[in-house]
Amino acid sequence: MSNEVRALDPKAIWNKFADLNAVPRPSKKEERVIQFMMNFGKTLGLETFTDEVGNVIIRKPATAGMENRKWLTLQSHLDMVHQKNNDTVFDFDTQGIDMHVDGDWVKANGTTLGADNGMGVAAIMALLESTGIRHPALEALFTIDEETGMTGAMGLQAGVLKGEILLNLDTEEDDEIDIGCAGGIDVTAERSYEEKTTPTGHVAYSITVNGLNGGHSGMDIHKGLGNANKIMNRILHYNTTKYGVQISSIDGGSLRNAIPRESISILTVDEFQKQKMEANFEILATVIKNELKITEPNLHISLISSEVPERVMNTAAQEEVLKGIYAAHNGVYAMSAGISDLVETSNNVARVLVQDGTVKIGCLTRSSVDSAKMDLAEALKATFELAGCAVSFSGTYPGWKPNPDSAILEVLKPKYEELFGEKAKVVACHAGLECGILGQHYPDMDMISFGPTIRGAHSPDERVKISSVQKFWKYLLAILEDTPEKEDA
Repeated sequence: MSNEVRALDPKAIWNKFADLNAVPRPSKKEERVIQFMMNFGKTLGLETFTDEVGNVIIRKPATAGMENRKWLTLQSHLDMVHQKNNDTVFDFDTQGIDMHVDGDWVKANGTTLGADNGMGVAAIMALLESTGIRHPALEALFTIDEETGMTGAMGLQAGVLKGEILLNLDTEEDDEIDIGCAGGIDVTAERSYEEKTTPTGHVAYSITVNGLNGGHSGMDIHKGLGNANKIMNRILHYNTTKYGVQISSIDGGSLRNAIPRESISILTVDEFQKQKMEANFEILATVIKNELKITEPNLHISLISSEVPERVMNTAAQEEVLKGIYAAHNGVYAMSAGISDLVETSNNVARVLVQDGTVKIGCLTRSSVDSAKMDLAEALKATFELAGCAVSFSGTYPGWKPNPDSAILEVLKPKYEELFGEKAKVVACHAGLECGILGQHYPDMDMISFGPTIRGAHSPDERVKISSVQKFWKYLLAILEDTPEKEDA
């Protein structure tokens, strides 16, 4: 269906997006897309190279009459989140994204679309390839591994970039100009437990929680969406307390920056409790679905008979783990006192894996205030340590402190109003943009972030608005025309 997408306007962007989406580009496995981008730059005859961690840099000279403008660095990340519906057969390591047009939206068939951040990448590619667009000297920075650690931005060394202004094209509301973002840290809890032989006379069940929306654990954390790991834990805790169920395994969530959509567990219960548990399971499932019926109308919770496993968790470890997950904060923790409607601090209980004598729980904690980020991380650490876990912190990255006096912001605000007849919203976001990290390496670089409207990022419902891409492209071209002159020009 990529031909349908390629026919959209502006074709310069959509064709590059289709080219990009034909290349598998999971985080941590960007070798193919790095080579794709290297070939793209070299084919255009432009200065093209990678740094020591794999970021791709491509430079294009200014067009005639624009040589006295400041160097402009355009930045987007090459990797994408890989999520699919449980009934979708798809191999992200070998297949390109299957796209289609649905009204004013481009979507993927059962998988994430990769508009985050593929639309930014495609726009930069279109500028690099263009022959009729006026622009200052351009420097494209395509970073790797943004979605699972921001190691590309972290590994970029000072002195590599020439730009004085950086445009990050990785936000998801076309009427917003971002001047700040949250930082984050991974909180991982692990422990072992002794298994015991499944008691005689037990029957087994599989519980499935699915049909949730999922979404971006930063941008969507305030929406009251269901978390499959927390829902599953609630069900298991209830049935453990009420009927003495024994857990064999739990497998919920996947990526740290995606709100978990699905969880599956295997458990056993004494046959004498079977009928009571089945009847009350439906009551509890109905209660949970009613609680979430506004935000999660497609939530599905099922209990199906299963083959009896040989071994289950010992009772003490099971109780500790379930209580630990129950107590772990999930969702918005604090709102910003300084910026209206901005989530300041949050946590996503992203991954729960219990099997074969080991427990692993993964969280992504975010905050625009570094001390608050660490405070919540320490609270989670204390919670999981009480559950018998060893807790580690990793992948910490800084937030991006808003600069309302940014010089490039003073270009973008009036230009937006001139083009679209209304004022842009100048905001900070709860997502983790790379600007905070890049700003540590390049403290004098003036940074701003904007992009087209994207919904459902990090989930199979991800989609990008076609008319918004047209608006974004028009805005980007106008900004190039008004890039400030060099100080010594």
